[in-house]
Amino acid sequence: MWPGGSSCGGFLEVSPMESHLEAEDVAQEFVTFLNQGTPPDIQAKAARYVLGLTGSEPGRSLLTAQKGLLQALAKLLEAPPGTAAGAVGDAWRALVNLCAEPSIHGSLLAALPGLPVQLLARALAPNWPWAGEAAAALANLSRESGPARELLAESSLESTNDEANQEPSLARLVTALTTPDYNPHAPLHYLASVLSNLSQLPGARAFLLDPNRCLIQHLLPLIHCPDSAVRRMGVVGMLRNCCFEHRSHEWLLGPQVELLTFLLMPLAGPEEFSEDEMDRLPVDLQYLPPDKEREPDPDIRRMLIETIMLLTATAPGRQLVKDQGAYLVLRELHSWERDPNVRLACEKLIQVLIGDEPEAGMENLLEVSVPPDVEQRLQQLDQQEQQQLQQEREEAVQSPSRLDGLGPS
Repeated sequence: MWPGGSSCGGFLEVSPMESHLEAEDVAQEFVTFLNQGTPPDIQAKAARYVLGLTGSEPGRSLLTAQKGLLQALAKLLEAPPGTAAGAVGDAWRALVNLCAEPSIHGSLLAALPGLPVQLLARALAPNWPWAGEAAAALANLSRESGPARELLAESSLESTNDEANQEPSLARLVTALTTPDYNPHAPLHYLASVLSNLSQLPGARAFLLDPNRCLIQHLLPLIHCPDSAVRRMGVVGMLRNCCFEHRSHEWLLGPQVELLTFLLMPLAGPEEFSEDEMDRLPVDLQYLPPDKEREPDPDIRRMLIETIMLLTATAPGRQLVKDQGAYLVLRELHSWERDPNVRLACEKLIQVLIGDEPEAGMENLLEVSVPPDVEQRLQQLDQQEQQQLQQEREEAVQSPSRLDGLGPS
């Protein structure tokens, strides 16, 4: 939810927690209050009340049942900058909260057809003051496959007929993410989440992985973006999704992209290695400074490990990961790691790197067909692992201690 959304005061002393029928009557009246011809102070109070409604599930459900109110809110979103700025800002924050509720996406899109396209256009507008809110709303909306597919199909992500800008919209999204001060008025961190969501679709992955576009190479430095965990997580999520395309693994691991170096760097610490071990590492990972810090977010560390795991799905990929010294970084990470989920992911990847190669016919792990009985057994094992992780978390809270390392067997 948008910060402060659930604690906003009401308008004319009407609380969002009053009876459903009374709140519905008030909501219908607000169509008039939100019109741009309304005095600014009344309009601002109305927008603030609507924002308050979006801070609760009943309020969000109530609003999405009021098509006229949603359409009035949408018109307020398009008010020119400087016009009732407070009301417009609250309208955008209200939309972020509405888009955060997957159960009402259908009603929201029915009342506001073309909303994903509108949000993308505003998020990519270089001087739009609420571009950050537009990106956040689109990130919430595009988590669902339906809106994401609509966005891919209807917003010309792969091509554009816009004569003023012939750059494909997906490429423009990458440009906005990778250009410093693309919009000096708004942070665009949530565009990385949009990119991650869209990369769940094969068409978007194919576009991003086109070697002639070099989009992946432009995005890789954002893995180390110090300003925003949201941006780092979005880019890593996009890379993880792209790594399901196993035919691109050798290109990603090769000299044109050098993806593994970028994935290992946030996992590496200040540990010293022997000369022989140091020679096995990529040049950028050798002789790191004593103040080198690892990625602070455990969810991002886990996603980085999972991305490397996907790169080991094929025999050539496994060999390239082994040859670039990934085990050494993971070994030290495992000794340092305290989060049970990250530690487990690290152990699984290490076992792949130090274990025997799969038998003939099973070299590509992404194409292996798992029999139903084996799949059921794997699900049972996964449940047992989750129970063990929960127990470890509870024990860690009671008596935190340093975890032991994992060495080759």
